[in-house]
Amino acid sequence: MLKLSLGEALSTRLDPKPLPSLDSSGILHQHSQLSISVTPTPGESAMSNHPPAADGNCFYILTEDCAYGNKYFQAGNLCFCSERSYLRNFSEDGPPACFLKVIMLDDSSTVTINLEILQPVRQEAAGFLLAIGSHSERLDFFLERLSLEGALRAVPGQNVMVEVEREFFPGVVRYIGSIYKPSLAALTPVFFGVELQGEGENRGRSDGSYHGTEYFKCKRNCGIFLPFSKIQFIPTSGNDYGKQKPGKQDTEEEVPVKVGDAVSFYVDEIPTKGIAMAVYREGSQWFVKVCPEEEGTTDIFREIPMESVVKESLQSFFPTFESDVGFGKANPMKQEISESSEEGEGGNSPLEVNSMVQITLDKGNQVSGIIRWVGYLPQIKEKMAGIELDEDKGVTAGEWLGKSYFHCSPKRGLFVRLNSCQPDVRFQSFPNAALSLGDYRGQEILPEVPESFPPLRNEAAVRVLQGRMKGIQGHCNSCYMDAALFSLFSCTSVLDSMLFMPFPLCDRNVQGILRDEIVNPLRRTGFVRASSVMHLREQLTDKGQCSSFTNAEKDPEEFLNLIMQQILGIEPLLKLQSGGQKEQECYCYQIFMDKQEDLVVPDVQQLVERSFLSSDLKLVEIPSCFIIQMPRFGKEYKMFSKIIPSLELDITDLLLDSPRECCLCGDVATLECSECFKDKVFAATGLKQFCNSCSRQVHSHRRRKAHKPRRLHIPEEFQSWSARGCQQVPREKLELFAVLCIETSHYVSFVKYGPGNEHWMFFDSMADRHGGENGFNIPTVTLCPEVAKYLDLPLAVLALEQPRDMDGVAKRLFCDAYMYLYQSRKMALYK
Repeated sequence: MLKLSLGEALSTRLDPKPLPSLDSSGILHQHSQLSISVTPTPGESAMSNHPPAADGNCFYILTEDCAYGNKYFQAGNLCFCSERSYLRNFSEDGPPACFLKVIMLDDSSTVTINLEILQPVRQEAAGFLLAIGSHSERLDFFLERLSLEGALRAVPGQNVMVEVEREFFPGVVRYIGSIYKPSLAALTPVFFGVELQGEGENRGRSDGSYHGTEYFKCKRNCGIFLPFSKIQFIPTSGNDYGKQKPGKQDTEEEVPVKVGDAVSFYVDEIPTKGIAMAVYREGSQWFVKVCPEEEGTTDIFREIPMESVVKESLQSFFPTFESDVGFGKANPMKQEISESSEEGEGGNSPLEVNSMVQITLDKGNQVSGIIRWVGYLPQIKEKMAGIELDEDKGVTAGEWLGKSYFHCSPKRGLFVRLNSCQPDVRFQSFPNAALSLGDYRGQEILPEVPESFPPLRNEAAVRVLQGRMKGIQGHCNSCYMDAALFSLFSCTSVLDSMLFMPFPLCDRNVQGILRDEIVNPLRRTGFVRASSVMHLREQLTDKGQCSSFTNAEKDPEEFLNLIMQQILGIEPLLKLQSGGQKEQECYCYQIFMDKQEDLVVPDVQQLVERSFLSSDLKLVEIPSCFIIQMPRFGKEYKMFSKIIPSLELDITDLLLDSPRECCLCGDVATLECSECFKDKVFAATGLKQFCNSCSRQVHSHRRRKAHKPRRLHIPEEFQSWSARGCQQVPREKLELFAVLCIETSHYVSFVKYGPGNEHWMFFDSMADRHGGENGFNIPTVTLCPEVAKYLDLPLAVLALEQPRDMDGVAKRLFCDAYMYLYQSRKMALYK
């Protein structure tokens, strides 16, 4: 019997046409179309395996997206109908029903849904699934079954491994049930209350209470409530999910290691201790599942051949380990199962949707990509994976036999057997960082206050950020995003509102990824793995309706405009007005100006003033963050060979309807003259505005009589200023906190981490590489105090400096600047 859709057992009539086939590499080839006509099996209704009769309701989960009227329900939504309604719908007298009227648990709306996309769920399982906030993740766990079955079998007192902040810690189940106040809802989410132990102590969020109600007792910050998707249920000695255990039939074969034994093994030539959690056999070879005990490890379980493990009690027989004389390192392709609760073909595959994998094609050529779909295809018994490749070496855009299973660019899609995929070794080789791209599951969905870490400044920034494998790890043309994120969040909080504010259009999933997977790890440990940025890039691809954010080269402003405007919907950073016209809003400001012969080595202050003057622009209000793009035409042509960073940007004279100071006497200015700005008699910088007296004197000269000064608006509180020597007009200044640079096609950034001119650090997400073509990038953060030397030079001397002779990385700051980032600490308090 062919299982064509979830929830239906169908018989099929197949036309005698060639069937799809799998080659020796596990790659699926579509030889011809498969024609299938469907009829219900005799004696069966269209909905078999329906929920058992109960005194209450029948629950279902949507297996495909569904539109009903003006509403749209994602796959993974849960719904229900009463038992009476169900039985009435499937009475034996009438024909089998094709639709069912159900009530959606999310919004209590009543909708009629095609039975083909409904899968029945036991009420107990529905309660566990409802605790998972993400619909797609909920459906994944329902289809995967193993974790859900573990949750249904779980009992208080059971030992588990709990995911907290993307790390796993041991704990004990203390409570299973609802944590919400009693209500009339048909179903309430079922959560696990876990007491964290060992290294997990003090990483919890409660003492066993939630919103004032005590569910169990434990030490403060050792309790946590979370859905089953964040728990790994440690198999008992009687059940390790299908893996063969040493039994009576194996008594003739001696098994030197048993569950619970203390063992030693090698990890990257370093002796490591651990506890045997399970012992099983695959074919003729025995394996030990070990939980390492080393402090600070990012591994939870390792599956190691028996011959590579030694019991602690046998240590005296082996004073030193030598990997080349019988005690080798673990098989590098055996991956830890901590990243996934799903077990695939063969019993221990850690691969799931969003895992980075490598595939060997028929001629031995290796390709890499991301799993976008996992499941079963018509007429294929093996579990299949839909892969989006990094290169145009595929055969599809995600379709198979006319049905779309995932979306990608043409010739980027490929269907292969799941067990033919191997984890991408480029993210497995570095011993000090967890580089697997496998785990993208959402954060705990309880209404807790998000954790936050402050930006790093001064000595803390040096201590946490400096070094190799620091910063944000680059991968597959991600440098534009890496440099922008490092600049915006490592050492300043000016845009931290992006991480917490519930903006009207805010996509909470993207906001959570940005906060919990990128910014917090960067500020806490100084390192963000490539998988976290890839997770964000995938979301941008989906939300921005652009298929190239995961692999193509982009510019920082394209990324910033997308995430700030279209996804998070934050208030525009800049409000501009030109010549009294309607206000304009934007997030980044591009300097436009004609080539100026008198400007040889300009500073940012001069460029901004001239650009504003040429476009007749004014700032409507003081920006909290001012992002300025330098005048460049493409990535190669630069208008100026050097640009001097202005550590402070004075915007007083760029503000609309703000008090201005007479550039001659210092009194309150009443007139502004754009023609005087170009007069070489005056200073090279600063817009030219005058009080009435100074304006009459300046424009009495025959060369300036034709000038047309424009009257300024003076705020009421300043109109009484008439006598000279009064209180000075306040100056509004922004401070420089970062610079993004690009020479030809690779973005890097400079970040100011302290008050001194020498307090600069240089970040490159792809500074070095490990392992060649199949390796991974090593991000690096270095201090660059040499920048201060050139900032202190006189302009004439700096203009004569040859870039190739400049110390360290200073040349890149002065010669390759692409984007300057300024902040107003005062305004950041209000925005």
